Amino acid sequence: MNNCLLMAEIVQSPQLRYTSDNQTPVAEFVVQFPGLKEGDPSSQMKVVGWGNLAQDIQAQYQAGQRVLLEGRLAMNVVDNPQGYKEKQVEMTVQRIYSVGDLNTAPMAPPAAAAPPAATPSPAASRPPAARPTPPPSTAEPAPSYDDIPF
Repeated sequence: MNNCLLMAEIVQSPQLRYTSDNQTPVAEFVVQFPGLKEGDPSSQMKVVGWGNLAQDIQAQYQAGQRVLLEGRLAMNVVDNPQGYKEKQVEMTVQRIYSVGDLNTAPMAPPAAAAPPAATPSPAASRPPAARPTPPPSTAEPAPSYDDIPF
């Protein structure tokens, strides 16, 4: 099953359009991901939402927001003007969640993320509960194969 969750930054505001046959709303926008390593460039991907979700996307989201996207990925083959074919990834979003404004918390590559500080929990200060002892086994012990003559 093709289903994934991705966190990205919206770089192009969602644009709402409608299909020609039954006037279904479609929202399209572009998101970017930071590079995996510190010197790697960011990658971009087109995201598409359909129906009522498309109208919600266009009304609630704009460029600069960090979002969590849930949906399925597809690869599209596009003919380039130079004469060769290029593959482009596209996500059809099924759910979208706002994570926060990028102006307050910039998106960092995974390697630069700081580990959360350890805080002692109230359960850690209590002594561990005594474990019950298992009932004695009535089965015969397994035979030892260490003394087999060869």
